[in-house]
Amino acid sequence: MNQKAVSVLGLGDMGAALAGALLAAGHRVTVWNRTAAKAEPLVARGATSADTAADAIVASELVVVCLLDYDSVGQVLAPHTDVLAGRTLVNLTNGTPGQAREMAAWAADHGADYLDGGIMAVPPMIATPSAFVLYSGPSGAFETWRTVLDVFGESRYLGDDAGAAALQDLALLSGMYGVIAGALHAFALVRSTGGSTREFAPLLSEWLQGMVTWPVAAAEQIDAGDYGENVVSNLGMQAAGFANHFIAAEEQGISAELLRPLHELMQRRVADGHGHEDVVGVVELLKR
Repeated sequence: MNQKAVSVLGLGDMGAALAGALLAAGHRVTVWNRTAAKAEPLVARGATSADTAADAIVASELVVVCLLDYDSVGQVLAPHTDVLAGRTLVNLTNGTPGQAREMAAWAADHGADYLDGGIMAVPPMIATPSAFVLYSGPSGAFETWRTVLDVFGESRYLGDDAGAAALQDLALLSGMYGVIAGALHAFALVRSTGGSTREFAPLLSEWLQGMVTWPVAAAEQIDAGDYGENVVSNLGMQAAGFANHFIAAEEQGISAELLRPLHELMQRRVADGHGHEDVVGVVELLKR
């Protein structure tokens, strides 16, 4: 592989994994972190440790930023606007679409290209076939650096809108946390009778596997705006049955607070006259 000079700002678990993947791929890596000691394992593997963030920025045309939040990114980069021109900033810090667009405009004002990214992986997954990373921003910058970015995982480009990656990152995470919320309630229910969550988990996993294709079917209904076709289990029936979750939780001495918001939306949708439709129609209540 053609070696490239890449700087990585931020060496938390994810930043260190990104820098390590670049080193393993043969790139020349400069690293910087507020706590300099975090760079030592990477230096032992061949990275160069920069004394300041400015030194790290100057060292490479491609600068990967992975910090706690956008406030941290601003605090690190703002004092060094004089060295940003001509660089490509790839910000892999979790944030919002609005924050990404503001950062892109700020970078452009200082002569830097800006790609925003969403890492759909945990640190041990970096540089494995299971990892993929969402990117948005100027297509030219993405194509220029794509072979380097591919080191982290499969690169998926979402277009010129700098906020697109953050939006889809949060959308994917919201789906994940929805599953986590339901699973935690399920475990609490099983445990309430002294049952083994370890024994129950394979059954839950099998049940959830059957839901894998649900988002695809739901998306068809949402894009068509039609929730009344081919309804197998209508919303009115589901909303009525959903109440049993709260009765059972009360009986078993657990909280149903992870499930309550969905039931409230279901009830509102039924009250609005949509009880004959699919539960997917609840999405209409989320529009503002």
